Amino acid sequence: MLQNDQCTLYSGGLQGAECAFGEAAEKWAVKEVNFTYAGRTPDRRKHLVVLSDEDLRRGDISMELAAKMMNRTYYQAENIRKVLQTIFHMVNKGHQVFAVGVILDDNTVKGGTGWAVELAKLFNLPVSVYDQDKDEWFSWQQGEWQQDSPKIEHKTIVGSGTRELTAKGRAAIDKLFADAFGNK
Repeated sequence: MLQNDQCTLYSGGLQGAECAFGEAAEKWAVKEVNFTYAGRTPDRRKHLVVLSDEDLRRGDISMELAAKMMNRTYYQAENIRKVLQTIFHMVNKGHQVFAVGVILDDNTVKGGTGWAVELAKLFNLPVSVYDQDKDEWFSWQQGEWQQDSPKIEHKTIVGSGTRELTAKGRAAIDKLFADAFGNK
């Protein structure tokens, strides 16, 4: 059985879903690590890791490849690059990825959250998204999104998501942690 004191949440500590993941981790005594870079101040600063330029370069990816994977065009490439590099470090540390946002018709997830999801798919990690528009969890299984009731099953998890977190999105995060650690 998974123990809360053996688990670590990796996130970015930003307003919205990432703060809610951090608050849930803190409530259930799960270690929290938040990645950032110089010039960016996250809302949550628990166990903050400020990535150096060298660290960021380790998470570098072609903006053309990112745009292709996400079916998007990026106009502020340098700004976006640092965000994507930071997300790489979050996903690279975790084994199971949870995100809150909106799944688009092309099977990507809206916004920067989508990069965490795409990296999880690329790294073949278990990934689940709470779709706030549909008010349901979905997991990427066999090349498609399938309705699911995901559970925290690994010692290292990633929490990513929209800054525009709804009350239902927050409740989904809280339930995810309560289901994993509340019966102890």
